[in-house]
Amino acid sequence: MSRRRSNRVRNSKVLTAPAPVTIIDDCEEDEFLNHRTCWKHIAALNARGSEPKLTEEEFEIYKSTAPCFYEDFERRERSSRRIKCKYLVSKLRKKLNSNTFIVYLEDLWRGLSDEKKNSFVYLDCLWFSMYKSENPRIRSSVFESIKKKQMFSKKYVFLPIVYWSHWTLLIFCNFGEKLDSESGNTCMLFLDSLKTTNSWQLLEPDIRKFVLDVYRVEGRTEDKRLVDEIELFVPKVPQQTNDVECGSFVLYYIQRFIEDAPESFIADDYPSFMKEDWFSHEDLDEFCNKLDSLGTIRCSKS
Repeated sequence: MSRRRSNRVRNSKVLTAPAPVTIIDDCEEDEFLNHRTCWKHIAALNARGSEPKLTEEEFEIYKSTAPCFYEDFERRERSSRRIKCKYLVSKLRKKLNSNTFIVYLEDLWRGLSDEKKNSFVYLDCLWFSMYKSENPRIRSSVFESIKKKQMFSKKYVFLPIVYWSHWTLLIFCNFGEKLDSESGNTCMLFLDSLKTTNSWQLLEPDIRKFVLDVYRVEGRTEDKRLVDEIELFVPKVPQQTNDVECGSFVLYYIQRFIEDAPESFIADDYPSFMKEDWFSHEDLDEFCNKLDSLGTIRCSKS
């Protein structure tokens, strides 16, 4: 986090090469952090960086105009409580990279009950892009990892996808059911907070190849034709209003789907709860603040 220097120092003009300034013995690193803009702060700052340093004369002037009152007041340890401030912006409200996304998703998952975890599972957000690499060894590692997730034993499987620097969410519903059963509730849901990109149309061929390979690797005996005919629904869900929130939307899609999804999704009920007014941006803000308050990832200055 950058620190603002006082105007007095920033605007001072050094007309001659600065002579070295001796930093007093009691001006250590902790005082640099605590004293802020008193003369001891400037003394410590003067010993750092590559910018022109104060001359002895300029330093003495600053010492007389910025006295130190650090020892004159009682102090207490800084509270560990997180304080909301308009200058602090959660990483959730910025463009999320895959590592940050995974950390937040793990935080979210730890808050689920065992009952929920028995019905839901998520796949790694990098597995789909790794699958698209078409490298046999990489693909093999992806499918070995998917096997461990036992996705055919779950009601719902989340596959976050980050591709073209955009986050979307693919949900596999009732994949444990036989495809030739009368219920016909096996389907896929593609949730996109920026539908104008038409991501689902661009990704659908690879999604269907991915699903077919998952069935094959898992040793399923369903007819290839039936696998190809699994419905892919694209509901009209709440949309982002800028170009950076897609990751936080995907996290909230997951959270809300876990809360709102029925015990078994019925295709005939589509789109069910997944509509444009599914949640508000205020709901998303509250979710981001709550998840960020867990403190796994620190806020940063905007």
